[in-house]
Amino acid sequence: MLDPILLQGDGGGAGAALVLVFQLVILVAMIAGMAKVFAKAGEPAWGAIVPIYNTYLLIKIGGNEWWYLLLLLIPLVNILVFAKVSIDVAKAFAKGAGYGIGLWLLGPVFYPLLGFGDASYRGPTA
Repeated sequence: MLDPILLQGDGGGAGAALVLVFQLVILVAMIAGMAKVFAKAGEPAWGAIVPIYNTYLLIKIGGNEWWYLLLLLIPLVNILVFAKVSIDVAKAFAKGAGYGIGLWLLGPVFYPLLGFGDASYRGPTA
């Protein structure tokens, strides 16, 4: 008779592989969407794959100052700052604050929609 404790590890690799594939799909969607958003705003599309530079580009596209990057290093403050940056990016593409909240909370869905959709870059709003 087989010991149930010895059988607990069977099949775990398949689940891990499935999670990895799912995460890669999300990553590719996010990078592709951000690259298109950057291209529409006249920024280099390759910036989507450079970790801190892509955040700087989002801050720039939204019309915010570079020192917002420093605010993103402060715990709890970074949540509010990134929400504001996301809303400002949405407004730069003539979208509302609700769309900006979508960019903030569901980026892998909303960045491809913004990048591959018909929205055009209007510049930061005053």
